[in-house]
Amino acid sequence: GAPAAQRCGLIAIVGRPNVGKSTLLNALVGQKVSITSAKAQTTRHRITGIRTASDAQFVFVDTPGFQTKHAAPLNRTLNRTVTGVLGDVDVVLFVVEAGRFGLDDAKVLALIDAAKPVFLIANKLDTVVRRADLAPWLKGMQARHAFAEFVPLSAKKEADVKRLLGIVKPYLPEQPWLYEEDALTDRTDKFLASEIIREKLFRLTGDELPYTSTVVIDKFEEEGNLRRISASIVVERDSHKGMVIGNGGERLKRIGSEARQELETLMDAKVFIELWVKVRSGWADDEAHLRSYGYE
Repeated sequence: GAPAAQRCGLIAIVGRPNVGKSTLLNALVGQKVSITSAKAQTTRHRITGIRTASDAQFVFVDTPGFQTKHAAPLNRTLNRTVTGVLGDVDVVLFVVEAGRFGLDDAKVLALIDAAKPVFLIANKLDTVVRRADLAPWLKGMQARHAFAEFVPLSAKKEADVKRLLGIVKPYLPEQPWLYEEDALTDRTDKFLASEIIREKLFRLTGDELPYTSTVVIDKFEEEGNLRRISASIVVERDSHKGMVIGNGGERLKRIGSEARQELETLMDAKVFIELWVKVRSGWADDEAHLRSYGYE
């Protein structure tokens, strides 16, 4: 018979912060692409993960949590990215915690274009104590939006993730693939380096450090199987600088070594990282600076 037509489409993963979007993306793609950390708001870019399976290519757009709390320019920029992202998307995966639906979830749902197929992804199913409670919850959810599909799952379970891909597939348009078969993300190694360093920064500083800190790659050199990275961690005040550096430089060393180990695995290369901490007060309130740091 004739070969099956190739299907390819864009899928947006949306939901309030900390609902497990990045974990789901990484499970769907089968490799770590979007940074995952316990802090809200760690994914700031239009990171795409790509999964090519037999005759279908799934291109995932991992949007930052629709921010409603703070209206600083940094977050305004983030919100613009979100609504900008949904324009060309074929399927929207609206991720919520199974059995829960709060004001933050409702705000996200209100921003979704009603004309697109929206899947209700009830994540963290493993945390639901009484499954019987899900039926009335689901009824209530169906009354809120005409969801195209309802998929209860645990992003940590491979069988659940495979099932989700199978449900998404028929919604993808028949068209040639956008990426090479082995592509995972359309972001460069340089971008990956800044994201991984940023993840370690937030993971190791816990809740002490505000989100207005960022990582800038000053130098990224490739020589054969070697990557030399020089990066600046930009914070807003001197007290933040101390948090990042830690006692006797201990914390900064750990951020560097954990980032190096992970990047060596991801890039399959030997990595050297040099980290600096710089103070730039008020950068999060300056849209021109934001653009120079790569947030558009």
